[in-house]
Amino acid sequence: MAVRAIRGATQLDVDERGHLLERSAELVKAVLEANDLNSDDLISILFTVTPDLHSEFPAVAGRQIGLTDVPLMCMQEIDIPHALPRVVRMMVHTETQRSRDKIQHVYLHGAGALRPDLTGAQ
Repeated sequence: MAVRAIRGATQLDVDERGHLLERSAELVKAVLEANDLNSDDLISILFTVTPDLHSEFPAVAGRQIGLTDVPLMCMQEIDIPHALPRVVRMMVHTETQRSRDKIQHVYLHGAGALRPDLTGAQ
């Protein structure tokens, strides 16, 4: 087993609590599914949000989908004027048999523009 970090991000349409929770839960589930992980495999998850998001903590979505014994932490991204707006990012720390090149990073709803090298977005 190795400790790996898995990146993911999603972009929101609006800063509304329900929308943020929905998109954040979707992101967590997508990363877990893409990497064949369950909550027992997780060490921790760090969430960040762009400064234009303040309706809720993304970690609440993690708790709502059952990650009640996984350490979750939320932070704010640096306020860069040209940054993609309304983005929730996450970094999952996990124990896995997968090699680094087999890890699947997940970028949803416009966030693929953040890492076109990983997503094929143009």
